[in-house]
Order: sequence, then structure tokens, then C-alpha cells
Amino acid sequence: MIKLLRYISLPVFLFCLQQGYAQQSANPNPYRDSVVQLYGVVMTADSLQGIPSCSVIVEGKGRGTITSYDGVFSIAVLKGDRITFSSIGYKDRSIIIPRDLEGNQYSVIQLLVSDTTYLPATILKPRPTREQFERDFVNNKVADDLYETARKNTNEATMRQLIANLPSDGREAVNYQLRQQATKAYYAGQVPPMNILNPAAWADFIKAWKRGDFKKKSND
Repeated sequence: MIKLLRYISLPVFLFCLQQGYAQQSANPNPYRDSVVQLYGVVMTADSLQGIPSCSVIVEGKGRGTITSYDGVFSIAVLKGDRITFSSIGYKDRSIIIPRDLEGNQYSVIQLLVSDTTYLPATILKPRPTREQFERDFVNNKVADDLYETARKNTNEATMRQLIANLPSDGREAVNYQLRQQATKAYYAGQVPPMNILNPAAWADFIKAWKRGDFKKKSND
């Protein structure tokens, strides 16, 4: 049985080898057969003049070329590729290389139609007179720099006004309430001290009176 399988497998192997060699001989390099040399000229549709520096892009391949001063170009592509011609002031046009193309060369004369682009309007005004320039230069308000902005924000009068008028936020109100509750719990069952009878407080008051602290505050 083993000898019979050997005799049968040998002719089958030789037949497959012969078929593969025949296909390789008929088409030795299929990739080379799909490469096409695309060349031609890009011209305007109205005057048939060559368009220089026109982009010839192979879509999805990330490569391309540009036309010469006379609009002539040449690039290697594959069968089935989509080629786009693009130039400023003209509408884009695209072509597809035929898949059933015979040979490895393909020529094209591509005509592009002019595309009108509307730019936003520009208003031209005369230069100001000397009197107008002097007036605007003097009355123009210069923006404060960072140092001047910080000085205004840290002004003592501004800070006092903000402290007097700015309402307490939630965190500050909760902290004040907790401090009041802690003070009541600390002096629970006894009379809380009164600063009016505190000798140290009276000493600080007298020193402040001699320094004139209250007079400074009244002047401010």
C-alpha cells in the first residue's frame, strides 16, 4: 500500500510543478506588467495654453509630480490608479488609468476649466491728517501692562472695598459656624471671658492710641 502511494504521489507532484513553471514563464513579473508610464500635457480649456506647476497627484498613494513650464508631465503609475490634476484658479479634474490597458504607456491631454474665486471686499481709506493723528494719538488709551494690573488689584483701598462688600462663600461661612460652635463648647458651663475686662487688651488699646493708629484709620 505504501509503495502504491509513492508511485501515485510522484506524478501528481511533477504535474503541479510543471503547471507552476508554465504560469511563471507566461507571466514572469505581474507587478511589472501593471506599471504604466503616464505622460501628457495639461492645458487651459479656452486658449489651449500649457498650465505650469499643475499638481498631478496619485490618489491614496501620497505621491505625485508637477507640470513643467509648458504643462508637460510624466509619472509612473499603476493600472486602476486615480489621478487628480489640480491648479490654483482652475477646477480639479480626475482620470482613472484603465485596468485592461494594453502596454505600459498611457498618454493624456488634460484640459482644465477656469474657476472663479470671490475674495472678500477690501475698503481703502485715505491716510489721516496730521490733526487727526495727533488727536487719536493723545486720546488713545494704552492698555495696562501686567505690573500696572497687579498694582491696581493690590491697592489698599480696593482691597478694603472688596472685603467690605464681597459676600462670604460656602467654605468661609461653614468655617465661621464651626468656630462659633467650638467656642461655645469650650466655655460650656461657665461664663465666657469679656475682653473689656482683659488687662492685656487694655494695654494694646493704650499703645495703639499713643501711636495714633485710630487717627490714621480716620484719615483714610
